[in-house]
Amino acid sequence: MDKAKGKLWTGPEEAERLVPRRLPRPCLRLVHHWTEGAAAYKAELYDHIVGDILSPTPALVATAPQLSTIWWSDLRTALGSLSPVRTDRVAVRQVYLDRAMPKYLAFLGGTVPTTPSAWSTAHGDLHWANLTGPGLGILDWEGWGTAPAGYDTALLHAYSLGVPEAAAHVRHELATDLDSEHGRFAELVVITELLQSAERGDNSDLVPALRERAKEVWSHV
Repeated sequence: MDKAKGKLWTGPEEAERLVPRRLPRPCLRLVHHWTEGAAAYKAELYDHIVGDILSPTPALVATAPQLSTIWWSDLRTALGSLSPVRTDRVAVRQVYLDRAMPKYLAFLGGTVPTTPSAWSTAHGDLHWANLTGPGLGILDWEGWGTAPAGYDTALLHAYSLGVPEAAAHVRHELATDLDSEHGRFAELVVITELLQSAERGDNSDLVPALRERAKEVWSHV
């Protein structure tokens, strides 16, 4: 009962209310809450997605998805439409950046910046298991909120590093974000988060590529 509140609990309903419907995502049709004893439950009914998820896991493992130029154009449009949405929801907190970035990026040497040049609204969990094709669909809106500008693009790129061909394609298609000052900072944020989660055993195979990418980004900061 005490966890039946907060960002993850209310995220899908707030996305349905505040995020423009032109973003390609399944419509949330019905929500039902109930309690049994000390437990609270919530059921959500969505439209059936069109197409298939692009990966069974957040990180790509073997091959790059074959996606059309329209798919990439739609993704750029969707992220551009989401970025200015006004919300008091927070996906990434400044206090976390101040604490975690110096710790997990210490191998870079020097003083790691922890304050982004800009914030914007992000999906917050934009990885390959939350995207559909051949037509673009974006799933899983529990954690959306404000984050460093370019966060979603940086996250998708980081989850592509295990397949260099896919990572190169992300860099090509989403270069406007990744080749910018705010995009490079967002990459360092995402790498921090994934290095931390690797300590718990999540995506540990990505660690060498994440550390190498951090060095590449750091050389241009």
